[in-house]
Amino acid sequence: MKTTHKKSNKKLQTSAAAMLNVLILFSASEKTVAQTSAGIVGIDHVGINVPDLKKAVTFFNDVLGFTPVTQLGPIPLDAEWKKLNHINPETGAVTIKMINAGNGASIEVFEYADNKGSKTHPNTDDIGASHIAFYVNDIHAAVKYLKSKDVKIIGEPFTMPSGDTAGESWVYFETPWGSKMELVSYPNGKGYEKAHPKTILWSPKNTEAKKVSADDLDAKKNTLIVENHLKIWNEKDETKRKALLNQVYASNVEMVDRHFIAEGIEDISKFIVELQTKNPDFKFTPKSVETSHNIVRLYWQFGSKEKPSVVSGMDLFVIENGKVQKLYVFVDQKE
Repeated sequence: MKTTHKKSNKKLQTSAAAMLNVLILFSASEKTVAQTSAGIVGIDHVGINVPDLKKAVTFFNDVLGFTPVTQLGPIPLDAEWKKLNHINPETGAVTIKMINAGNGASIEVFEYADNKGSKTHPNTDDIGASHIAFYVNDIHAAVKYLKSKDVKIIGEPFTMPSGDTAGESWVYFETPWGSKMELVSYPNGKGYEKAHPKTILWSPKNTEAKKVSADDLDAKKNTLIVENHLKIWNEKDETKRKALLNQVYASNVEMVDRHFIAEGIEDISKFIVELQTKNPDFKFTPKSVETSHNIVRLYWQFGSKEKPSVVSGMDLFVIENGKVQKLYVFVDQKE
């Protein structure tokens, strides 16, 4: 009887596991079908209502540096449209202005003539309350600038100390018409990205417009940049290393290794210090350098004076505006 009972339990466990796998596969399949059917690519724009379109456009343009683009209206709204969209029957025509807000979604600004809707902003915890967050490279500089324009800052910038958003700084501010918006910055990435290097989170900082100058196509200058890159990785003096880091790398440089992604100069500097601490007698030496436009390949070896090639590999650089913007590291596998 005991043997039969054990076999029965084993069958039940196997059946349960099989059913769970089926459910997981079915859920994944449904999600894939939904994404494919909807055909959604991403967020195109965010719509907000304002009491005065001209003042709102002036704020977005003059203070935040955004570009007003398309405009529609004033468009009279019929009774049926107002009913379907929960608009007061006495409210007048709508005028719509699209604001190009840099990298990412645009902002669609609505002004209703003779507006009979609520004039009170929703509280933060009200259903329907929302805000727009703008990425900045230096949040403290951005706050200082907004204050100089008499923009109300709500509190002080706060940096998340741990968890998925570790390394992210944020602060809220108010527009002249009372809407709450946000500044956010994470120049060295977030905790989630470091814990899940294969997962790439979209960020406007990663799509910031880059300009390749004529100097970026100069093979001699790019070779010099790569030589200075090697000096950084061999430099033990912290002050000299930091000076070279700022000279050679862009502030939001990204280094992609097979095991992790380092974002920003600080991340890379920490990794260099750890590498030097673990291998105090090792140094990098170049084997060859190849350039093509603003792309450079450096073949290197790493080891001691007696054994200079304990590790070898290749670094691929993307150079923009005279600095390394992307660095891809390939380490040769030992047979």
